[in-house]
Amino acid sequence: MECHFSIAKYAGIAVLSLSFCSAAHAQGNTNVDPSETKEAFQSSLTGAGMGSSSTTAAKPGRADDQGNPSLGGERHPLYRLQPSDVIEISFTVAPEFNQALTVQPDGYVMLKDAGMVYVHGLDLQQFTDAIQKAYQGYLHDPQVAVTLKDFQRPYFVAGGEVGRPGKYELRSDTTVMEAVQIAGGFTQQAKHSQVVLFRRVNDELVETQLLNLKKMLKQKSLTEDAHLRPGDLIFVPQNSISKIARFMSRASVSTYITPTQF
Repeated sequence: MECHFSIAKYAGIAVLSLSFCSAAHAQGNTNVDPSETKEAFQSSLTGAGMGSSSTTAAKPGRADDQGNPSLGGERHPLYRLQPSDVIEISFTVAPEFNQALTVQPDGYVMLKDAGMVYVHGLDLQQFTDAIQKAYQGYLHDPQVAVTLKDFQRPYFVAGGEVGRPGKYELRSDTTVMEAVQIAGGFTQQAKHSQVVLFRRVNDELVETQLLNLKKMLKQKSLTEDAHLRPGDLIFVPQNSISKIARFMSRASVSTYITPTQF
């Protein structure tokens, strides 16, 4: 009888010991470092929730984001190299390879010792990658800094019946009416009720817009005036009477035509 009692006693002590050990182990697991919890929480986030993390969420309208070509193409396009652009490259540990490059008409640049590399249409990051790849056979892990020294500046072209047809720099936000004045204003032969704005959307698509600048001036309202984009072409056509005026005497023209008709 005493033997059975002792066995039961020791069994009860063992069960209690196991219970205390399990409770202590569970409590140990719940005492997690708050910083570890924060890191685990942040690891499931992107963008603003990351705090100082380098991972960021993709945002609409980011640099070089591709838009709908029929609506104007890229929303925030990066500059892409064009012929006659001048780029300066500097190597961190190999200054003997530092050089200034000019993009040739065929889109190539001539690198010192590395030869010809095609760069037309590349942005600066892509150009940097191309230079590093070209010099991998000469340098171990080449580190290069790229500076765009001279480039094709934004421009517009004014043609037709304006005082000074030609190509002009687009230095700031400019409308069609302002561009015509920059180009010397309308000539006497201009048909400023049908000014045409040509805008290249891509290599295969050109958008045209017909503007009645005469109506805008008459109403003293420029709300319908279009804003220019780099590469736009403004064409002011010739009015009908000026096409036949050379075959008529000045007196007969002035008899039937007044300037306000155009």
